[in-house]
Amino acid sequence: MMLHEMGVAALRRALAAKSVSSEELVGHLLARIAAEKSLGAFLHVDAEGASAAARAADARRAAGDSAPLLGIPIAHKDVFVTASMPTSAGSKILAGYRSPFDATVVARLGDGEPGHAPGAGAISLGKLNCDEFAMGSANENSAFGAVLNPWDRTRVPGGSSGGSAAAVAARLLPAATGTDTGGSIRQPASFSGITGIKPTYGVCSRYGMIAFASSLDQAGPLARSAEDCALLLSAMSGFDERDATSAQRPPQDFHAQMLQSRDGVSKALPLAGLRIGLPREFFPANLASDVAAAVHAALAELEKLGASLVDVSLPRTELSIPVYYIIAPAEASSNLSRFDGVKFGHRATQYSDLADMYRKTRSEGFGPEVKRRIMIGTYVLSHGYYDAYYLQAQKLRRMIADDFQRCFADCDLIAGPVAPSVAWKLGEKGNDPIQAYLADIFTLPASLAGLPGMSLPAGFGAQGMPVGLQLIGNYFAEGQLLHAAHALQQATDWHAQAPAGV
Repeated sequence: MMLHEMGVAALRRALAAKSVSSEELVGHLLARIAAEKSLGAFLHVDAEGASAAARAADARRAAGDSAPLLGIPIAHKDVFVTASMPTSAGSKILAGYRSPFDATVVARLGDGEPGHAPGAGAISLGKLNCDEFAMGSANENSAFGAVLNPWDRTRVPGGSSGGSAAAVAARLLPAATGTDTGGSIRQPASFSGITGIKPTYGVCSRYGMIAFASSLDQAGPLARSAEDCALLLSAMSGFDERDATSAQRPPQDFHAQMLQSRDGVSKALPLAGLRIGLPREFFPANLASDVAAAVHAALAELEKLGASLVDVSLPRTELSIPVYYIIAPAEASSNLSRFDGVKFGHRATQYSDLADMYRKTRSEGFGPEVKRRIMIGTYVLSHGYYDAYYLQAQKLRRMIADDFQRCFADCDLIAGPVAPSVAWKLGEKGNDPIQAYLADIFTLPASLAGLPGMSLPAGFGAQGMPVGLQLIGNYFAEGQLLHAAHALQQATDWHAQAPAGV
């Protein structure tokens, strides 16, 4: 097996056995990244820094260091600030910006930081492309160009973590970080044929993660398999006193939870007794037939492993779109007000006064989708409209969360498609943002409720494009989600498939 074909778990074993060095591995992947510039996945490659870190990792291993991800190459979505590399969030307004510190997720996966626990030892190869300020479902909103889907380079890879998904799918990396506000880990994982998990809101620190919608944004990993995701999530999660929304829970070993056997199961039926709810709203009549066929095939495999399927209902699923597209833009309009040309980032060169500088800086720096969401958010928060829109949306958000809790009285996990269709053609929905918003209908409810959700490969649809199965768990049920996903991936090989020519 070639080095780029190995996932995180396999590379851990190879590095531990010293059958490969981190320096050799990093060099191999850097060569692949250089040869795949046209994919658009990377915004910045730190070849020199990664090579130096690889040599240091090999020396640490020789000295007996056993950090969990020591010497494993990864890369970060460009919304995580990094002291050693520029951070742009896919926007011209932050072009060239360098943070004085690393985001908590970056530090925990890497070398750690003074006064905190040691890092996991992973090596960052660079920063990955994304929709501007994580706003988008296709990775076409980046100010630095669209990302292409490795399965069909005329199609989108999903968004906003499209660079992360494309890099992993194209075997440029074994894993990458992403963020999920309304589906931005799960949807690109589905479109790109890989595995991705959004943990419960608060499991991963948002400190140093450039904010889009603060009550929704959550970091998570994208990788080849559930096992690889579990290894990364264990390292990047945990309480952070610098994030007021961080969940105060002891450190979790999600990999151990994933492997833990359940009572009353056998090797042949590892999911015996697991109840999986199927919301009727996740299987509408207009669901693409190829997606429906793939999802039902994956559900049949889960039944073979001992799980039982239960009909449930999430009656407010359709309302999740208007609720999300009121709350998220409202929070974005507040968060993005800091980008004014005064403190950091882009500043217009010619202006008459301070107000003119603000106007011109933002007009030049923000892209069309970001401007659209800022305007929507400012409108719904304005005097006379706050109660009519924002307050009502927050009430409905609570009701959507309550719907999930009623479902979990009858089931352990919820399953369905990630998106209504496979990845669409580049530019196909560029002139109709509403159509792109509608593609988030199955991922938005879990985001609004703050629940953990994941996408895992479930076969292929039209033109051989990947289809993802979505699993949603109750609060802090990441271990249960990963256990079910791992069992399915032990029995199938959809997650092991790679694009032609990779």
